Amino acid sequence: MSHFTRPARSIARSPPAEITDDEDAPHGFYPRMSRCYSFARAAASGAVTKKHTDKGRDRSPMKDFAGKIAVITGGGTGMGRELARQLVAEGCNVAMCDVSEAAMAETKRLCEAEKLPQGLRVTTHVADVAIEDHLKRFRDEIAEQQQTDRIHLLFNNAGIGGGGSLFTNTREQWERTFNICWGGVYLGVRTFLPMLVAADEAHIVNTASVNGFWASIGMGQAHTAYSAAKFAVKGFTEALINDLRLHAPHVKCSVVMPGHIGTSIVANSRKVQSGDGSERLNADEVALTRKRMAAAGVPDADKMSDEDIQAAFAERARSFLEDAPTTAAQAAKIILDGVKAERWRILVGEDAKRLDERVRATPEQAYDRAFYESFTQEVGWRLG
Repeated sequence: MSHFTRPARSIARSPPAEITDDEDAPHGFYPRMSRCYSFARAAASGAVTKKHTDKGRDRSPMKDFAGKIAVITGGGTGMGRELARQLVAEGCNVAMCDVSEAAMAETKRLCEAEKLPQGLRVTTHVADVAIEDHLKRFRDEIAEQQQTDRIHLLFNNAGIGGGGSLFTNTREQWERTFNICWGGVYLGVRTFLPMLVAADEAHIVNTASVNGFWASIGMGQAHTAYSAAKFAVKGFTEALINDLRLHAPHVKCSVVMPGHIGTSIVANSRKVQSGDGSERLNADEVALTRKRMAAAGVPDADKMSDEDIQAAFAERARSFLEDAPTTAAQAAKIILDGVKAERWRILVGEDAKRLDERVRATPEQAYDRAFYESFTQEVGWRLG
């Protein structure tokens, strides 16, 4: 059983707690975040009062991030890094986590290069989002280092690829991808919900993918773990809309569905899956990559040397990052604009919009070769 699927301790067993509304109180640090936890216990036991459920019903969308506190998972590279930079530029405090301390240090350096406003905080925290105890530690560090008992924005952004096939990948590889891409979102919401509810207004932003409504990246490669996770994120977030409306209407949520965004996910996924942090494929990965290339119709793939395979993988990682139709910075702006507009469904990139239209128009043909080939010709994808 994976770590994040371990049966969770139910907060519903806790006795009812009395809630007091101290929204006008300073956003200072409350020892052991007692108010956050008491609110969570009260919500679970039905002790949340009408003044809390009424809070935010007539509230306008969050138009300004200045002075807010944002939590970002996967803040070391890609969209997470660009979200951090753009939020800081708008005067928002940021707390980010990632498995790479070095990558987060670079994100923080880029944020600080523009000279932070007096008192603005950017904090970094090493955490694996698939492990609940890591996220709890992340939460507690935020409370102490950001000196707060509440947050306003939660970006569940961390993700990896890999584990695409039930036949050619190991169960460990499959579940590693699923546990990060789905488990990280679920545990992120579970862990930070009390801090979001404690704020006067808040927004949860869960990153799914176009693979949350179309489970493919081409005819030559299986894509089951990532797609299953992203479908779960999309469904969870859509269901969360009404759960929040009923019990915490001042907290909103959005599901983000990017198309091809220029990030380091290809290289980063390999590092996380292997656990060795290396840029190079190991012998098993070389053999699997050769088989995939042959299945995709790459001429003489079975005759390529190991070094040729290494070079082909490096080129794929480079191309995914540098040749994408939408940059990570552009994606971050689309996401933040979507939050300000309070859109629950945020498609990122023209390729995502066109794919969404095509799948809706002809769902029965969505996994046919002709569908994929005509779509990739239209938008210029070279993924499968």
